Amino acid sequence: GFLIPYFIMLIAEGMPLLYLELAVGQRMRRGSIGAWKIISPYLCGVGVASVVVSFFLSMYYNVINAWAFWYLFHSFQDPLPWATCPLNSNRTGYEEECEKTSSTQYFWYRQTLNISPSLEASGNMQWEQALCLTLAWLVVYLCILRGTESTGKLEQLSNPKTWISAATQIFFSLGLGFGSLIAFASYNEPTNNCERHAIIVSLINSTTSIFASIVTFSIYGFKATFNYESCINKVILLLLNAFDLEEGSLTADNLNEMKDYLMATHPQEYAQLSPQLKNCSLEAELDTAVQGTGLAFIVYSEAIKNMEVPQLYSVLYFVMLLMLGIGSMLGNTAAILTPLTDSRVIATRFPKEVISGVVCFINCVIGLIFTMEAGNYWFDIFNDYAATLSLLLIVLVETIAVCYIYGIRRFEKDLYTMIGRKPNWYWKIMWAFASPLLIISLFIFYLTDYILTGTLQYQAWDATQGQLVTKDYPSYALAVIGLLVAASTMCIPLGALVTFIRKRLKRERVSTVA
Repeated sequence: GFLIPYFIMLIAEGMPLLYLELAVGQRMRRGSIGAWKIISPYLCGVGVASVVVSFFLSMYYNVINAWAFWYLFHSFQDPLPWATCPLNSNRTGYEEECEKTSSTQYFWYRQTLNISPSLEASGNMQWEQALCLTLAWLVVYLCILRGTESTGKLEQLSNPKTWISAATQIFFSLGLGFGSLIAFASYNEPTNNCERHAIIVSLINSTTSIFASIVTFSIYGFKATFNYESCINKVILLLLNAFDLEEGSLTADNLNEMKDYLMATHPQEYAQLSPQLKNCSLEAELDTAVQGTGLAFIVYSEAIKNMEVPQLYSVLYFVMLLMLGIGSMLGNTAAILTPLTDSRVIATRFPKEVISGVVCFINCVIGLIFTMEAGNYWFDIFNDYAATLSLLLIVLVETIAVCYIYGIRRFEKDLYTMIGRKPNWYWKIMWAFASPLLIISLFIFYLTDYILTGTLQYQAWDATQGQLVTKDYPSYALAVIGLLVAASTMCIPLGALVTFIRKRLKRERVSTVA
């Protein structure tokens, strides 16, 4: 149900917008702010919005690298610390919270995050995670100093969330709307074939995403089946002992019939035992699959612990995760730094090393919020609301600006100058009609979903149950969500308004002098 929207978004949004942003950056030879100001002074807010979104993303995204460092450092232990539950303080059994969930979830929620029961209980800062975050930002800063050259480069169809998720996946995986593509493309040779690169990058990106999803869902299925069979075995063992049944008389196939029989023949005993009998369901296990950041740190660590020589695969996996994460961070920081270094006021007063250091330091200090006990809840807020709606608005304005303000024919001539040929009918139809209409539809889907959802909710960890529970966001969290969305989206109209006022005042001064 997800692949159909995904491929539609790839064809109608991903490849065309990737080509458009690469071409704009390569032609204008500027970062996001400078490039859109060249197209029209009234579009300066588009570049500012991209920088703001990239700044928000940098604030929280590097926390993933901090967690990857944390897991990497623990990958050299034998056995792996998430392979089994730890003993309790009396050393008479396992930790109660771990027994109610799994060893991998316990290591993530308790030993890594030390997560609080709700957003309201902010808790203390976790110094281990703070040190890992500092290390992650130090690595990013050192990579920046090396320079850009060395960084390398069917029922669900009616559900608006599926289409929004598909668009978000395309935008995030390709980096659309963040300004990083424009920043990197500004370093290209003027005659670089950005059309070919857009097609190749889009296809390779989607192929690897689909391949990774196959591995992911295989692990999902394995984990759900394992939990389901463990639940069945526990229920069978409990019934065998409670009713003194013969070994082998209870199986997974006849469990439901035997439960009905025992309920009818021993109602009192069964009623007393009933609270301990779990309702085992494979569908429920699949429905409660881990999402978001837990995917990388719970599901994959669950698979790794069952491999031969798990330490080796754990080190390889988290080193790979760090390479991907740091590469993404370099793109995010480039989207911030390039417009700053393009500014004559800043670039003439401070060297690039100082500008980069200040940006990394500010992000690192703000990122310490995500290392608190309630930090993962704030991480989810930023991850869910800091970029999604803003990216839709940014790319919508970008396509309209290129096609109807700068002019599609003028853009055709620019492309002919750069790569030696004009864009074919596919690119022009996508840019001028399909992409803008699809983005507007996604806007409507997004707002409709928000209205129908009502009060925004989040998943909180309940240590007593060993599972996630749904809670309503407090009022101050809703205010932060509103500010995150407004901080970037309002840059576009405010930029146009400021430019209009400046031009108006300039004309008045000229007329007064005349």
